[in-house]
Amino acid sequence: MAFLPDGDEPRKVKTSHTLGEDLSALSVEELSERVALLKEEILRLEQAIAGKGAAMSLAENIFKKL
Repeated sequence: MAFLPDGDEPRKVKTSHTLGEDLSALSVEELSERVALLKEEILRLEQAIAGKGAAMSLAENIFKKL
């Protein structure tokens, strides 16, 4: 958990990222966490694309046979 430099209160770590967001207040650790989150999301999106592509190919093959 990240801590504020001038206090004992832990800072809540954000579990999402907004495109275009100001990154200047984030630590290297927080930036690395954001990169990991985005890489996981990219992988999830690529898997969704592959799944939809496979379904589309299957549908095209079925309709070609008709």
